[in-house]
Amino acid sequence: MYRGRSFMPGRRALVLSTATVAVGSAYLLSRPAYADSQPVPVYKKRPGPLWSPPSRAQMLEHLRTSGIYVHRTSDGAPEPGAVLKKDEAESEGDDVFDLLIVGGGATGAGTALDAASRGLKVACVERDDFASGTSSKSTKLVHGGVRYLQKAIFELDYEQWKLVKEALKERRVFLETAPHLSSMLPILLPIYTWWQLPYYYAGCKLYDILAGKENMESAYWMGKGKAMEAFPMLKSDGLVGGVVYYDGQHNDSRMNISLVMTAVQHGAVMANHVEVTALHKRPDPSRGGEERIYAASLKDRMTGEEWKVRCRGVINATGPFSDGVRKLDEPTTKEIVAPSAGVHITLPNYYGPKTMGLLDPATSDGRVIFFLPWQGNVIAGTTDSPTTVSQNPVPAEKEIQWILDEVRNYLSPDVKVRRGDVLSAWSGIRPLVMDPAAKNTQSLVRNHMINISKGGLLTIAGGKWTTYRAMAEETVDAAIKEYGLKPIGPSTTEHIKLVGGHAWSKTMYIKLIQQFGLETEVAKHLSESYGDRAWTVASMASTTGESWPLHGVRISPLYPYIEAEARYAVRCEYALTAVDFIARRTRLSFLNVQVTLETLPRVIDIMGEELGWDRSKKESEFDNAVEFLKSMGLPEQATKIKLADVAKSHGNIGTLGLANSEDAKLYARAQFTPDEVSNLKKQFEDFDFDHDQHITKADLIHAMANMGYDSSTELAESILREVDFGRKGFVDFQDYLDIAAGLKELSLESAFTHLAQLDSSRKIGEKAQIGPHADDDSTQRDTRRKIPVERSGGGT
Repeated sequence: MYRGRSFMPGRRALVLSTATVAVGSAYLLSRPAYADSQPVPVYKKRPGPLWSPPSRAQMLEHLRTSGIYVHRTSDGAPEPGAVLKKDEAESEGDDVFDLLIVGGGATGAGTALDAASRGLKVACVERDDFASGTSSKSTKLVHGGVRYLQKAIFELDYEQWKLVKEALKERRVFLETAPHLSSMLPILLPIYTWWQLPYYYAGCKLYDILAGKENMESAYWMGKGKAMEAFPMLKSDGLVGGVVYYDGQHNDSRMNISLVMTAVQHGAVMANHVEVTALHKRPDPSRGGEERIYAASLKDRMTGEEWKVRCRGVINATGPFSDGVRKLDEPTTKEIVAPSAGVHITLPNYYGPKTMGLLDPATSDGRVIFFLPWQGNVIAGTTDSPTTVSQNPVPAEKEIQWILDEVRNYLSPDVKVRRGDVLSAWSGIRPLVMDPAAKNTQSLVRNHMINISKGGLLTIAGGKWTTYRAMAEETVDAAIKEYGLKPIGPSTTEHIKLVGGHAWSKTMYIKLIQQFGLETEVAKHLSESYGDRAWTVASMASTTGESWPLHGVRISPLYPYIEAEARYAVRCEYALTAVDFIARRTRLSFLNVQVTLETLPRVIDIMGEELGWDRSKKESEFDNAVEFLKSMGLPEQATKIKLADVAKSHGNIGTLGLANSEDAKLYARAQFTPDEVSNLKKQFEDFDFDHDQHITKADLIHAMANMGYDSSTELAESILREVDFGRKGFVDFQDYLDIAAGLKELSLESAFTHLAQLDSSRKIGEKAQIGPHADDDSTQRDTRRKIPVERSGGGT
């Protein structure tokens, strides 16, 4: 016994040591989080030729061969001698589509891919462009829904719990099937009350537990110092610490385009700018003579041509426009969509760190707001308010101001949140739905809903980007059952990598630099936007004529988009309009609406070369694009600009109708060097005689008298009124900076700016006339107008 007891401690120590080493080794050698766990392909040279998609003309021909094709004249009448290629009464054959999907957003494209990958004959048409609606105007998150989990717990709502569970599983699939378009993102919840720290930490850990094996990195908490180090722009007063959890982020419209191209690769017929104008029914003997949909009338919105396409079933995946299609089937049907507007804004990148987002879980009115890095800028949103359905909704100014107010609550007072810093603003319509079969028709479906009408129209509505694949799988399962289709097998989309992801790696951009002589920023952008298709884009890049970079002429010097992308979008991604390119193939309009306006002439020229546009068509494209940019936050005054004006001014927005306008004052913004700020501060102090940090009417009268100017109370009031936009009765230093920004970037001149410039350039005692009749030919004014390009702040 004695020898046995003396041996046990030693054996326990040996076992404990071995276990410690084993666990430690397992941790150190374990695979990383699933988002980064893909095997990295190694390429010693450029890959071979990649798959080339069929043209849009070929897609339309496939659609025409499935029904009656009628060419119509401009007044809508059938053209004399029009040939009917198919007899409407002809028995169904191989040219009949199994499914016609209406809508080319995330749900429609995902459903097309799921059905095509099961061997079904699929056609998908979109009235506008792929991802032209809600699918391009999301928060750009791939998430399970922390706020849904909170509701599930406090309201004991099992449906919410299942929604979060499903979304967390789909989050993993999303990031694995499109690794080049999605990534993990740490998100910080700043805590300003001690009791909230354990509350939110426990909630985020429960989020991790619910994800199970699908989890990313584990949530963790950090103290005040670490929180400020990770997010230096945070308000430090009262900050206790923060909780960090992980979710996914993606490029939504690029993801949608990748879904479309993957569906095409699997045999689906995908056609944008094709509208369904009517649904046709006939008695179905197998259902007792019940009227069932068997065909649809289509219209090519680019040419006006119309034809009929036959199909065994129609799927309505039009999101907020679902009720419009449902009324083509049953004109008296009740509406099921309860549209809700979600506004987002884009801010400059200095508003947040490049690698971490922020979540305010309880705003002033109980909503949730995200503050996320995206594509080199920062996006903030979203709102949630009832709206009406429209193609390009314009964000309401009050919603933009609400977001800015909420951002101010969390950022340091040193970060002046200004309306003029909003680079773009957009509104996306959430298709919240009510189940028409439910007894309580006022209750909204929290996830998604599938409804099949008596005529056989299958509608899929609701849901979110994260769960698009699961929704598509469920939709196709329902369609197979409803229409008696015969697939080759069950859904496999959980394992289908999207176009661009097969041969992509995080270091692929280095090979692009070495092969084509691209700028690093451009190469990274191409790699993360097109995946392995970036090789094709780069091969279309024109030479720069410089020693470096060798290839890749930028569309705008401020962003990494190159001219070759416009050619690629037309040839390989079915871009047909300028808006298709600036909003969906690239994200320029979402990043900076003013820069987008400047780049339009060059974009239109390139697309015109590819599509054969004449001058009239180019002008029409420009006008349509400017009208679209109104929905992205472009000031109303700028929408009066014409193509010739932009081409003549080389994109200088200050000469295109914004100068001396209220819109220009609203959107003026500039970046100043430390020396410039110091000089502006000195000028401000020269006026602020009582040192109360305000320039008042009395300060102006005193300043003008000291500088030897003829002045009066009326003149001082007039000068102050010109620049006192907030009607406060004074100008503070932040206002002074905004006035200087307007002068610097947009040439917004006023009597006040004239006085400030004279203060910095003349000696005290010199006489000068100021105000509306100041000498426009003075040397000082001519000198002040000349702002060197290198000191212009790089803005618009």
